[in-house]
Amino acid sequence: MAEKTDVWQGTMTLMVLRTLEAMGPQHGYGLARRIEQTSGDLLQLNYGTIYPALLKLEQEGYIRSRWGISENNRKAKFYELTKAGQRQVRKAAADWEQTTEILARFLSPAEEA
Repeated sequence: MAEKTDVWQGTMTLMVLRTLEAMGPQHGYGLARRIEQTSGDLLQLNYGTIYPALLKLEQEGYIRSRWGISENNRKAKFYELTKAGQRQVRKAAADWEQTTEILARFLSPAEEA
């Protein structure tokens, strides 16, 4: 089994927003597990990774939270996208696609002259 890796700088926002867009409101623990699952269990998220990101996104107005009851019948804070978050996920995805296209140019074999 491959060793789990840390989350790359600048990708947490996109992963959180995209997961909320795809799945709807999620509590923090469930959101972290879903991101790990989507990565094929190659990423490892802990409380020190996911919750600061959620707090920052909420302060920026991209997500909002409300208290509810989890599937385990426990009190949990659920997060959902705001309208600004819906716009941000599109922008972040476009920015990431552009970045990966640029990096691909450096990683692909040089064309022969």
